[in-house]
Amino acid sequence: MKAETWIFAICTIFFVLVTPAYWLITSAGATGGDWTGTVALLMTALLTALISLYLGVIAKRGGERPEDRQDGEIADGAGELGFFPPFSWWPFWCALCMATIAFAVAMSAWWLVVIAAVPGILSLCGLVFEYYRGEYAH
Repeated sequence: MKAETWIFAICTIFFVLVTPAYWLITSAGATGGDWTGTVALLMTALLTALISLYLGVIAKRGGERPEDRQDGEIADGAGELGFFPPFSWWPFWCALCMATIAFAVAMSAWWLVVIAAVPGILSLCGLVFEYYRGEYAH
């Protein structure tokens, strides 16, 4: 886990150094700097910092993983991997409503946003509360 932490920490340092350099190089032109690229590099630096911080905390707290040990076996990592939900239609309806809302915003059809928001809220509620009732209730 420490190797992954160092890889992301080095990437964070790289992006922190490159971001102001990129902004200075692009601001030399007539446009006054490329804010899109600068913000993208800044967000990338923040995301790699977040990942390296998370991996560092987990490495200090959890000790060694089976795959980090030289004598680790495949069976050492066995066990429950997590909860994988069964087939559901709710993500499809949520995505369809969000696609309709994005299309409506792009076309400035605000009336369509309101129409798509109602089934969008209902499908989001269905997605969130799917495992509280019915066949798969916990």
